[in-house]
Amino acid sequence: MDSVEAALLWTIPGSVLLVVAVGGYELLQKRRRKRSGTPLSGAYVDEVTAFLYGTKRMELDHRDSMSMMRDDEAQGAPPSQDVDLDRGIVILRRDVPGAGPGEQP
Repeated sequence: MDSVEAALLWTIPGSVLLVVAVGGYELLQKRRRKRSGTPLSGAYVDEVTAFLYGTKRMELDHRDSMSMMRDDEAQGAPPSQDVDLDRGIVILRRDVPGAGPGEQP
């Protein structure tokens, strides 16, 4: 067995071992520093899966486009301003520290 055959033979198992090692390292970093976001090993697995399955690429693109959209209403907070077009006024509300949800000063 020459070196090219050995390199091709160990490509997939080596990459799996590398992903497991990076995933373990990221778990330790997450526990110590409370990191958030997409881990490198998760992004690697997503990209390899997207390479093999076209629907995964569409899912990742859709997820990226949805993360860029603003989603104020779904957060459950009352709007900070009201616009009354009939009377031609805008009502602005201040946030009061310690006030419960829905309470106004």
